[in-house]
Order: sequence, then structure tokens, then C-alpha cells
Amino acid sequence: MKRWLPLLLFVALVGFFAKGLFLNPREVPSPFIGRQAPAFTLPLVGDANASFSPAVMKGKVWMLNVWAPWCVSCRQEHGFLMQLAQAQPVPIVGLNWKDKDREADTLLARTGSPYFAVPDDLDGRVGIDYGVTGTPETYIIDKGGIVRLKHIGPIDPEVWKSKIEPKLKELGA
Repeated sequence: MKRWLPLLLFVALVGFFAKGLFLNPREVPSPFIGRQAPAFTLPLVGDANASFSPAVMKGKVWMLNVWAPWCVSCRQEHGFLMQLAQAQPVPIVGLNWKDKDREADTLLARTGSPYFAVPDDLDGRVGIDYGVTGTPETYIIDKGGIVRLKHIGPIDPEVWKSKIEPKLKELGA
């Protein structure tokens, strides 16, 4: 048995590595799926006297799109988010994440805003609460405030049709 142990361990390792080759790196499991979305209250970009809290969205299905002005992928998805905002399938809240240079207000004034509200997560704590690993990341939150989907990466028509739209239909949005 001792002779075969190294071979068995090697075969097991090869099996794990082979399985890993077929996993999608954008599909990172989230411990928040099926759980209450973390609560927060943050000031809005461009209006420090106003604030946003997910409690405002209670009773609605909505999207939380974590983005940043310095994020190239976020700029790529911006045009499609503008199309979604015009079609209004669900409200989109744009969490401005770690915008240390304070560029969000100027950028949205220049390019247009697809967002219902833009809370300002300057120190990134709310992003940490949601398990954000980078931008863009998008969460679908149901009428009861439960996270139902997490998507890592930009949203484009293909992602919308194959992943997000079916989940919204399932949730009755």
C-alpha cells in the first residue's frame, strides 16, 4: 500500500487541477446568495446632504452595480447600462467604490447616469460587506432584500440575456 500512496496522491492532484481548468473564473461563489443584503447608509455622489440606504428599495427588485470611474471595464459596460436605464426593467443603484480622486460626479455629468442613485463608498467598507473583489460587480436583490445573483465583470447584451434577465423574470421584476 505504501508503494501506491504517492501515485494515488498524484492522480488525485491531477484530477483537481484538470477540473479547475474547466471552471469559469468569473463565477466566484458568493456566500450572500440567498441571504439578506448588507444594510448601509451612504451619502450620494454630488450631494453629501442626501443619502441612500437599501431600505428605500424594499418591495422592489433592483440591481446594485459596483463601479468606479477609474475602472476600464466599468466604462465598457456604461453604454449598455444607459440602454437598460432607458428600458427601465429594474432600478439600478450604482455604488461608487473607492473613488479617491472624486471623479464620479464629473464623469456621470459628461456621460450620463444610468443610476437611480449613486451612493459614495469612498473607503470601500460597503463593498467589503458585499464581498466585492473588484469592479464591476453586479448584484440582483429581490423585493425582500435578499441577494439572488452576483455577476463579476461587465454586463453586456449576452450576459443580460443569458444570466440576469432570466433571474429578473424568475423574481417577477
